[in-house]
Amino acid sequence: MQRELTGWYSPALNKDMPVAIYGHYGFALLLVPTAAADYLEYERFQLIDAISPWIEAGKVKVYSVNSINTESWMNNEMEPAHKAIRQNQFNEYIFNEVVPFIKTNTSFDTPIITCGASFGALHSMNLFLKRPDLINGVIAMSGVYDLMEYTKGYYDEQVYYNSPMHYMPNLTDHAILEQIRHSNHIHLFSGSGAYEDPSSAGRFAKILYDKGINYELDIWGQEWPHDWNTWRALLPHYLETRF
Repeated sequence: MQRELTGWYSPALNKDMPVAIYGHYGFALLLVPTAAADYLEYERFQLIDAISPWIEAGKVKVYSVNSINTESWMNNEMEPAHKAIRQNQFNEYIFNEVVPFIKTNTSFDTPIITCGASFGALHSMNLFLKRPDLINGVIAMSGVYDLMEYTKGYYDEQVYYNSPMHYMPNLTDHAILEQIRHSNHIHLFSGSGAYEDPSSAGRFAKILYDKGINYELDIWGQEWPHDWNTWRALLPHYLETRF
């Protein structure tokens, strides 16, 4: 699968941020890396190859961004409060730089769906829920939605506001809730095999249900572990049946 590489110096993050682009047409799938990975992770682990029929058919155009997790939650040498600041800077990078770039690169009306696996699932869900006016839906694969799973026990206001399991029960802003409810693409997936946590997806789905938000909770069996074989099977299945 041919890729285009682009990027720019990000004012929000104060560093160069590369972006890998695959395809020419279709809705925009914004891929957020797992844990300490980078913008080419989904290519290296052949997820891009797995969805190449949809890319080549012009049904989806993929934008894979870089992670800053090693400069925030995965950095054991960093003060926890500074990790939260870095997380907020990443959010602003996506909202104020990546989304406008995608709209310029495609069209103003192009839908944007965030997607990620593992830690990328939490980020993808968080980005969508914060700005449903900019992002149209989310495919969250094998995620937990409690940021404290990654903070080593640290908790402050900014952890709260980046932890969907914490802030969603208390979200009362009618305008934001209506924008979230308007989405037809809120997909929470988990396998039930090794290192998966389907109960986390279930708990978060209950929070969405209590808010009157439509979602899909999709739990696969014990033969599906927390690994790339699962996600390479899942994402093509979703593109075939949901989009």
